[in-house]
Amino acid sequence: MTSTTDWSLVADELCANGKIFVNGRYINAHNGAIFVKQSPVDGRNLTGISYSSEVDVNNAVCVARSAFEDGRWSKRLPTERKEILLKLAELIDEHKEKLAILDTLSMGKPIRDCLNNDIPLAVTCIKWYAESIDKIYDECVPSRPDVLGTITREPLGVVGAITPWNYPMENVAWKIAPALAAGNSLVLKPAEQASLSAIYLGQLAVEAGIPDGIFNVIPGIGEVTGKALAVHKDVDAIFFTGSTEVGKLIMQYAGQSNMKRVALECGGKSAFVVLKDCVHLDDAARVLAQNIFSNQGQTCTAPSRLIVEEDVHDEFIDNLMQYVPVYQPGNPLDEKTNVGAMVSRSHLHKVLEYVEIGQNEGAKLLTGGQEAYPVEGGAYFEPTIFDQVKNDMRIAQEEIFGPVLSIISVKSVAEAIKKANESSYGLAAAVWCENLSMAHQVARKIRAGLVHINSYGDDDITAAFGGYKQSGNGTKDKSLHALDEYVEFKTTWIRLNSLDTS
Repeated sequence: MTSTTDWSLVADELCANGKIFVNGRYINAHNGAIFVKQSPVDGRNLTGISYSSEVDVNNAVCVARSAFEDGRWSKRLPTERKEILLKLAELIDEHKEKLAILDTLSMGKPIRDCLNNDIPLAVTCIKWYAESIDKIYDECVPSRPDVLGTITREPLGVVGAITPWNYPMENVAWKIAPALAAGNSLVLKPAEQASLSAIYLGQLAVEAGIPDGIFNVIPGIGEVTGKALAVHKDVDAIFFTGSTEVGKLIMQYAGQSNMKRVALECGGKSAFVVLKDCVHLDDAARVLAQNIFSNQGQTCTAPSRLIVEEDVHDEFIDNLMQYVPVYQPGNPLDEKTNVGAMVSRSHLHKVLEYVEIGQNEGAKLLTGGQEAYPVEGGAYFEPTIFDQVKNDMRIAQEEIFGPVLSIISVKSVAEAIKKANESSYGLAAAVWCENLSMAHQVARKIRAGLVHINSYGDDDITAAFGGYKQSGNGTKDKSLHALDEYVEFKTTWIRLNSLDTS
């Protein structure tokens, strides 16, 4: 990055909007309730964010339903929706600095990551789905000569989206882009820890030309606002990214209400498997360090379990330890910083509790495990590595969502596969192995939605993203497959009259 922007000054002058966005305008919660958002960067109060209640959720859903039924968006020509979404992507790019500082201050992500990664990927996502709108065809059924069968895609109606805080803009884009491309009305509930950029999107949606009532944002607390959206009987689908614990609640809420479609992208405890014939141990160690420690380990796909064959255990750890200093946390407002703050003090304390749990379970703490203090009042944590971890320990089974790596030593390839699969999660995995035939076979046997061979973190909007087991249910984000989640498929049979062509 070559910018000379003083981001500390930008942060000091920031005026953030925390209001609800419904029907094309910003409003307060019906009872005026707010919650104060503190920044994990330095503890400053950012703004009061509207606390949407059941009444506010109901208002947003009613507005979205009315907007859907009158066809102001759903009946627009695909090319018209395409141009509007392309304009939205263009506006996001134009406002990227404002969006970036909002996300950095909200959840502690380094400003350079927001500017160079998160916002550009959100722009790419919205552009990609915009371009796909007029390139998706309906189908004809191969049937008898006297019958014509068609399969058409129709928008679901009112879509509820609940997004996480760890990649605020990118995750919002993953939900809203296919939802809007398919012609739905949308009610977005962003994570309470990082709502400000999603709220800001409201004014960009209006400027882009998205009709009033189609894109609505209801900030609030998950237990109240999120639940009210998930149980609402006039919401046709809920798309959720977050913890497995909350994902299970979303499924229950859907069953208790109108059996709405539920699509979940949940947690992970991904295995990074290093076999003894891996000849690029330093590369593997570098890639592992980058993916477990970046974003303070607050990534659903973070490779938090290193499963390594005994023959290369010691050498691999020696390689890994040299990369730990690279990921010591610093001030997120400094463009040179590559690791910022945890999302909150409370989340930092949760990670500290897991360090204590790991030590009590008998794991060996090799490095880290302590709070760091690059900025007074912030929430920072050292990169942490445990060795001599048993796969049934809590630190090896539970999602910590922090920069904490558990090293599990195995004696064979078969044991490595067994340990990788002994998890309730199945989001991502890696296999590092010189023998590609072996690597391919191991990858096929690992129960995960994303498997990397001699790499980690490779990603693209064209590839489906989602997990197995308790890492996901009923959804794949990204790719053309995601569009199928946001539509109903209708089969229509048309009886044809026989014609005398003699």
